[in-house]
Amino acid sequence: MRLGHVIGKVTLSQQDPAYKGGRFLLVQPLDKAKYQGAAMTPLAKGMSLVVYDNLGAGQGHVIGFTEGAEATAPFDNPTPVDAFNAALIDQIFYNPPAAK
Repeated sequence: MRLGHVIGKVTLSQQDPAYKGGRFLLVQPLDKAKYQGAAMTPLAKGMSLVVYDNLGAGQGHVIGFTEGAEATAPFDNPTPVDAFNAALIDQIFYNPPAAK
């Protein structure tokens, strides 16, 4: 699982019935600096991804998402999805190990 910051949503004119009850979000994965409290500034172009969400996350939220085969596990039937929102994150506590 990786963490990401929701920066937008994707609007579909048509969708497969398997996606009923959810929506697609545009997510920017968090990097090391973001864990240490850096501002949520955009990453390089092409670094964001589309995540299926049925938990109700919105713009500005931090989420935990899975990718690959694990992203398809919550669906009853085989469903094409690259990333799935598995958690809404309230707080992040990050204490990096001391340098030796």
